[in-house]
Amino acid sequence: MSAAVHTLGARRRRAALRTLGFLSPWLIGFSVFFAYPLGATVYFSFMKYDGFTDPVWVGLKNWRYVLFDYPFFWPALTNTLWLVAVMVTLRTVFGLGVGLLITRIKTGAGVFRTLFYLPFLAPPVAATMSFVFLMNPGTGPVNTILDRIGLGEPGWFNDAQWSKPALTVLALWCIGDLMVIFMASLLDVPKEQYEAAELDGAGAWARFRYVTLPNIRPVVLFAVVTGVIATMQYYTEPIVAAKVASGVIGGSGQHFEPGYPEKSTLTVPQSVYHLGFQRFDTGAACVVALVLFVLAMAFTYVLMRRGSGFLKEDD
Repeated sequence: MSAAVHTLGARRRRAALRTLGFLSPWLIGFSVFFAYPLGATVYFSFMKYDGFTDPVWVGLKNWRYVLFDYPFFWPALTNTLWLVAVMVTLRTVFGLGVGLLITRIKTGAGVFRTLFYLPFLAPPVAATMSFVFLMNPGTGPVNTILDRIGLGEPGWFNDAQWSKPALTVLALWCIGDLMVIFMASLLDVPKEQYEAAELDGAGAWARFRYVTLPNIRPVVLFAVVTGVIATMQYYTEPIVAAKVASGVIGGSGQHFEPGYPEKSTLTVPQSVYHLGFQRFDTGAACVVALVLFVLAMAFTYVLMRRGSGFLKEDD
């Protein structure tokens, strides 16, 4: 009896070791690139640490400073939430619209597909700098055209009321990634369903609502979730646009306060960089990073829960 038990225990141990062996790449990656950085971020959020001297425990002092005294946190959070609500929605709708348009074009679809996809291939810094120069209030061709046709001349990246819409226009210009994803899903919709709907007398809107949308719902959910996560990490475009519009585009010794104009382009990732790498306040930067992490997880959880109902077929 004891020998049988010993043999069974040895088999279980070998099975457990074999399972751990198969899981080891994921376990190592999870530990090194997620668990340890997250634990270190939580630890340093309670420390006074500048990256050079030994950390000193300060309790909730960093949290109180970020939430109540740091002047950039709440504007950054407000701007980030605005971009999540507006930019992600418009990018999803616009990407789907462009995908629908190109899949319906019978002549020159390849040309239009290339024209819409090329801006996505442009490096973010170069694309943003080009957009700022195009939308320059005084000399940019965009305002020149708007003036000639009798429309107003927005300040774009130099106006606090227009800076976030200008960033949204930039994001819509680089819509190639979503366009390709939606095109693939639209081309995968069974043509028999469209034919059956036409025989039943369904119009264009009815076919989209009852045939196209139910088939591409997983792709729409994917676009929204990934868009929210990417927008929560929005950093390169707003900071480059702010620097170029303000005239601070490089050079040592130049002081730049993030968020030009009037903190309207400030995002939460910029606050992390400002605290951690410009003011060397690693503890406060970790607090902002944790807030960003919690918000991203909360948005993802809500979207996935809501998305489970969205993915169900209509009754």
